[in-house]
Amino acid sequence: MECRVWVAAGENNNNNVWGLRGGEFSHESEHDLAMMVSDFLENGGSAGTESWCSSDSDSGLADLPHLAERISFYKHSVAQYENDLLSVVHSLILSINETDLHLAKSGPCNGSCIRFYLIKLLRLSGYDAAVCASRWQGSGKVPGGDHEYIDVVDCNNSGSSERLIIDVDFRSHFEIARAVDSYDRILNLLPVVYVGSLTTLKQFLPIMVEASHSSLKQNSMPLPPWRSLAYLQAKWNSSYQRQSTPGEKNLTCTNFPGHKQCHGYLKRLQSSLHSEIEAEQLLKPMNNDNNGWRLKLDRRRPSTFWAV
Repeated sequence: MECRVWVAAGENNNNNVWGLRGGEFSHESEHDLAMMVSDFLENGGSAGTESWCSSDSDSGLADLPHLAERISFYKHSVAQYENDLLSVVHSLILSINETDLHLAKSGPCNGSCIRFYLIKLLRLSGYDAAVCASRWQGSGKVPGGDHEYIDVVDCNNSGSSERLIIDVDFRSHFEIARAVDSYDRILNLLPVVYVGSLTTLKQFLPIMVEASHSSLKQNSMPLPPWRSLAYLQAKWNSSYQRQSTPGEKNLTCTNFPGHKQCHGYLKRLQSSLHSEIEAEQLLKPMNNDNNGWRLKLDRRRPSTFWAV
């Protein structure tokens, strides 16, 4: 049986957000996951399979077209203020150029420079945005790990705070080996960049786990632990630390070779966003209802910063 391990970008990044202690944790979590991957492969992906799988029903294959409908429903059933922020995030990402990334963070960053530069633009636009570094210890069938994403916190009219999640590499968390065509169609329905509430994000996760398990099952492959529902939930639902800048020691301008990978990712991200936006313009009806999320575009930086 052919075995390939797909690890999504950002799943086990060691971004030094936690300093020395965080570096130690990241090393340990990467070691824990590496050991689990090794054990999983040594056993042919079969031993202990039931303990790895969070949705391991043998009653039959999932109805992938139905799951695709559910993904589309959740993707478009969001409040207007979430759509407003999504439009802002898309515009800001498309405005970033390669030289901007050198000023965001030095050294190998595994995409962290894109996240930190994006929150810089969001904060200049008036949003309370920060990079969130989450971490969790391994427990039972869930490997330990760490993850980096963005959140935006805003106070609504009632005075309470609302927290929205931004993940610029959302689809990669659900990429699997030897996916069947129907699974790829579901994967492509997911937003390129997730922008929305944690509640909505959690609605996507069990659907994608069910779909991935069905796809893998068609190839006689079990669901690995790093694709389980519990592991996915841990990425966004674990304790986290917010940080609005990458730290003074990382603010120097550099041409570090590690940024070349980020340059390539930025180009692919912008290309995917262009394609998604064009598709949505053709399929999605206009919605002019505004539920009160405050667009702060009038406080954006001067237009001279927007050169691509």
